[in-house]
Amino acid sequence: MKRFWAGSTFFINMKELIHKLMTDAITEGVFPGASLLVANQYKIAFYDHYGQTQIDGKPVDNTTVFDLASLTKPLATSLSILHMVQTGMIQLNQKISTIFSDIMETETSEITIRQLLCHQSGLPAHRPYYKKLIDILHHKRSDSLLQMIFDEPLEYTPGQNTEYSDLGFMILDAVIKRVAGCRLDEYVFQNIYHPLGLNAPYFIDLFAQTDIQNINFAATEECPWRKRMLMGEVHDDNASVLGGICGHAGLFGTACDVYQILNILLRIYHDCPEQKNAHHVINRQWLCTFFQVPDGAQRPLGFDCPTPPKSSSGKYFSSNSVGHLGFTGTSFWMDLDKSIIIILLTNRVHPNRNNIKIRSFRPRIHDVIMQNLIKSKI
Repeated sequence: MKRFWAGSTFFINMKELIHKLMTDAITEGVFPGASLLVANQYKIAFYDHYGQTQIDGKPVDNTTVFDLASLTKPLATSLSILHMVQTGMIQLNQKISTIFSDIMETETSEITIRQLLCHQSGLPAHRPYYKKLIDILHHKRSDSLLQMIFDEPLEYTPGQNTEYSDLGFMILDAVIKRVAGCRLDEYVFQNIYHPLGLNAPYFIDLFAQTDIQNINFAATEECPWRKRMLMGEVHDDNASVLGGICGHAGLFGTACDVYQILNILLRIYHDCPEQKNAHHVINRQWLCTFFQVPDGAQRPLGFDCPTPPKSSSGKYFSSNSVGHLGFTGTSFWMDLDKSIIIILLTNRVHPNRNNIKIRSFRPRIHDVIMQNLIKSKI
């Protein structure tokens, strides 16, 4: 098992406390297994692993791949939309009716790309579309899903409220297909990950023959309708029937995979000279736009931000921070002012999703790390 401890006074003093918090979380059933990575000033300062990939399974280590769930939204879908905006393929204030002409007569026609990104579309948070889609032929499911979303009554006028919505990111996935002419996985790899020198995180195509036998996956749920323990298969129900590649969920990776992307984004944000080549892939001006909360909104474009007093980020991340949570028990938070990144990947839904103990654990572990990092700089 790979462990990394920085030699600073902070980590010498805090190693045991972090270890106790994480091992206690395992004992208390917060999650069966986890990877925790802390980066400070563009360098990994702490990286360790806890628990098991599944109950009575092997230990989590640096090769353990987690279902990143909704981290797909910022790390794949939003970055792809950012790239399409910066290259002039679409515009943030563009109405989706200009892309999908077949919805001109529906309530959704006035929704803009920006409103989808910051969850101000008026669409509901979630719908169990998989229950109907499972009876439709594979190649027709994406179009059927899109029509189901377009037929949804809006819960409020677009732009007038904020409600986190998977449906909005399903539409953004369709925007990429319609405008770019390729799937999300192809777009993000060809235009972002590969140009940045990244081979992961990645999607797993459930409709194709993919060799994943030798990958060390963390198990997620004993799925009640798929009738099996999920390992290397997207947990999200709607993403599953779509083949595992969708705008709201489907990405898999290790904590280090997530860090590699975030570290590049942080360097671009701070205009670091050694990251100049990355500016050709992700434009700094547009990245700053996506990290900002638009007027009248509560969230940045495709990311989340601290929401006091009970943010999952805890009390010590600055207001100029971005992050996101994943339903399976994954999260990242990045303080843009302090240049601190904390990534916590867990499989808290194993063996079932009813376990919500992580809600109170996340801010506790974040506070312990952040408070002492801040103290170490005084």
